[in-house]
Amino acid sequence: MTHLTIIRGGRLLDAAGRAAPFKDILVKDGAILEVGEPGLAAPAEAEVVDASRHLMHPGLINSHTHGSGALTRGYLDRWNLEMLLMAAPRRFGNQSAEIKYLNTYLGAVEMALKGCTVAYDLTFGVPVATTEELIAMGQAYRDAGIRAVMAPMLSDISFYRAIPGLVESLPADLQRLSVIDAADATDEVLRLMGEALAAWPHDRDHVKLGVAPTIPTHCSDALMRGSDRLVRDYDTVMQSHVGESKVQVLAAKEFWGKSMVAHIDELGLIGPHFSVAHGVWLDDDDMRRLADHGASVSHNAGSNMRLGAGIADSRRMLELGVNLGIGTDGATSSDNQNMYEAMRAAQQVSCVRQPDHRLWLSAPEVIAAATAGGARLTGFSHVGAIEPGKRADIVFLTLDHPNWMPVNDPSNQLVLVEDATAVRHVMVDGRFIVRDGRHLASDMAALAGKAEAARETIASLNQADMAVAERLEEAVTSFCRSLSAKPYSVERYAAFPCRCETPEAGFAATPA
Repeated sequence: MTHLTIIRGGRLLDAAGRAAPFKDILVKDGAILEVGEPGLAAPAEAEVVDASRHLMHPGLINSHTHGSGALTRGYLDRWNLEMLLMAAPRRFGNQSAEIKYLNTYLGAVEMALKGCTVAYDLTFGVPVATTEELIAMGQAYRDAGIRAVMAPMLSDISFYRAIPGLVESLPADLQRLSVIDAADATDEVLRLMGEALAAWPHDRDHVKLGVAPTIPTHCSDALMRGSDRLVRDYDTVMQSHVGESKVQVLAAKEFWGKSMVAHIDELGLIGPHFSVAHGVWLDDDDMRRLADHGASVSHNAGSNMRLGAGIADSRRMLELGVNLGIGTDGATSSDNQNMYEAMRAAQQVSCVRQPDHRLWLSAPEVIAAATAGGARLTGFSHVGAIEPGKRADIVFLTLDHPNWMPVNDPSNQLVLVEDATAVRHVMVDGRFIVRDGRHLASDMAALAGKAEAARETIASLNQADMAVAERLEEAVTSFCRSLSAKPYSVERYAAFPCRCETPEAGFAATPA
């Protein structure tokens, strides 16, 4: 049965025009049929939604997160990428299918309440999440009401073997604690990934299964090529952490004599289906390769600062034609799933890269990345804008909120002022999933109780492994600090030479 909705009285964001004119929107069966002037004609049977005193904008698209980390928010305050990669499996592993569902659902509900209607979720499993787990996590997004790409992270090379010389640098007793790679891991990982793709039951317009070879140095060439074959066979998308940290790019240079992007380009992986997560340490050649093949980068400025990864050159990416999305990253490394905060971080961090303000990201550019850019990156061509033919994924911000008193430049205010506290309603497919600030499918008190119980369970199950992680932490991070002091073709730190406590690296020790 056809369902018609007419949204009247609201102001529709025109990001490029830095305006918010009054518009009416006619929706038919979840798709936008017409956007017109106030008083737009609508059939008598159409349900009327009063949007007066509201600003409407497209649902935001989180182009990189990790739904499996919602229970880990605020875990540590000084926590870099290598610490996370080494310790996270030991600190936060042993999650049952029920806890993985809860993790994912909790993050999805948070995103919905904060104006985000699509997430690109790189989830985890050992050696890969099972088909049953992936289906359950996909159901978590369906239950929360937002869209997602579920892309399990794949690898067949351990963290320790992915950094040249790391294992050999460890004391003998700690070497035994580092992960030993399984010789047959590649075929098994690809087999499990293929089975999951073949069995996927969810509506791909809402939740589709992607593929995420986690970091190129953590993946054999056979795994990378196999992942690409699966992506093309099942017409889906791929994302990989590329150039996130200086340790990564230096390791790639030592392994292959070239950059990560150059290596995977030679493997034939890059295309419109491919996106880079982070891309902090990309140089011009890397960016041109991505742009020439129609690939994308998810810019995660908040996480990049939180993990001390550096400042990505988002302006140069746009100049060279790279499609840009905006992401929060997972709660383990960015603590919340607030896309308004991610947009503000992306704009503000561009201002400290150079003194020429004409090269800083503008608010309309950031909004475009968080909507249309994210739609292209995720492969969800039916969202990302409020225009005829797109699905009616719409966020309603109340103008009776200090963030919007008065309305000056709505684009600037969306990026630099809004913090999700003015989110009043959220629609997906023309139906409310958030109404009057409440997630309609959730009992928040019950959800909080489940989260506390799950946290205690995870801590108990991982207690012994956490002790191992603490023993490894100083030895591993000391090696990585020394490696990061080496030069690279581009510089993405705010200060260099860095203060390093290993005199052999060429810098005097300085107290913190």
